[in-house]
Amino acid sequence: MKSFEWAVVDTDIGPLLLAATDEGLVSVVFHADPAVRDRALARLAGRLAAEPVEDATGLLAEPIRQLEAYFAGGLREFDLPLDWSLSGGFNRQVLRELARSVPYGAVVGYGDLASRVGEPGAAQAVGAAMGSNPLPVVVPCHRVVETGGGLGGFGGGLETKRRLLALEGVLPEPLF
Repeated sequence: MKSFEWAVVDTDIGPLLLAATDEGLVSVVFHADPAVRDRALARLAGRLAAEPVEDATGLLAEPIRQLEAYFAGGLREFDLPLDWSLSGGFNRQVLRELARSVPYGAVVGYGDLASRVGEPGAAQAVGAAMGSNPLPVVVPCHRVVETGGGLGGFGGGLETKRRLLALEGVLPEPLF
């Protein structure tokens, strides 16, 4: 049977579950306490038709190193192989455009991102794509905001989105 490797990494925004296949990083899950971790691993095992193995061969060494550098303020662009098998169609197109064209310290509106992929008027569909992002932080869905200046939604919670945007200098650091 195929397998995928996983590890939980402590970060400034709480524990993140990382999973990788031989193709690359396949999943990042927020708030990975033991219950969330176990549910996510079961879901990934089903979707990937693979057995979870705790970071046995070091597939996650480089993703962990880059995430640590990002949270320390020393990395502005991830350079990792990504396994896009958990995303397809329009969602994958939008997520790839986001990763390619919205750099560290910048934000883009949902509608603007829809226009960039040739679907003006598909802002809600872009929001759905952000909500389905299997690789948050690395594929920076936290950089997508409402056109009027609101934060919009975020699968990791709005406080997490605020903290990521503050880390990148888009928002001021939270006071507490």
